[in-house]
Amino acid sequence: MTIREILKMGEARLLRTAPAVTEFDTPELHALVADMLETMAAVNGAGLAAPQIGVNLQVVIFGSGEVNPRYPHEPPIPATILLNPVITPLDEEEQVGWEGCLSVPGMRAMVPRWQRIRYTGVDVHGRSIDRRAEGFHSRVVQHECDHLIGKLYPMRVRDFSQFGFTSVLFPGLDDNTDD
Repeated sequence: MTIREILKMGEARLLRTAPAVTEFDTPELHALVADMLETMAAVNGAGLAAPQIGVNLQVVIFGSGEVNPRYPHEPPIPATILLNPVITPLDEEEQVGWEGCLSVPGMRAMVPRWQRIRYTGVDVHGRSIDRRAEGFHSRVVQHECDHLIGKLYPMRVRDFSQFGFTSVLFPGLDDNTDD
């Protein structure tokens, strides 16, 4: 396992559309996921997408099963490894909430997302995943999956008066990294 470098906004590789994973349960895929888990844990991330470490594949990880220290007021999200995700909104209701990103360190913004979604995909073994999520869980899944279509959260911001440095917006919050 290796802690990988996380690409920063401005890096062209973050703007690509990632292809689907076509081979499952391979040593290479397991090694990628292990590196992603170690990288996310090292920076207390809520999630990480393979493109953020320069790997152009539809692989996202999120959650930890515990409260994230950078999002202490949000409920825990089940630890998930999701490949080839598809997100379907369950209705038109949106939520607007604060987001940060490991690829946009030190900043946060209010970002609109669907309140309730269904997400499907597969795990590293190619077994089906089909879940419903709402609130923070829904937000994290949508954020991570955006990385697979070359979209970073600032591209979704509607009101730039609610976009700024975490240290200014939330004094005292230890937030050297985001996501």
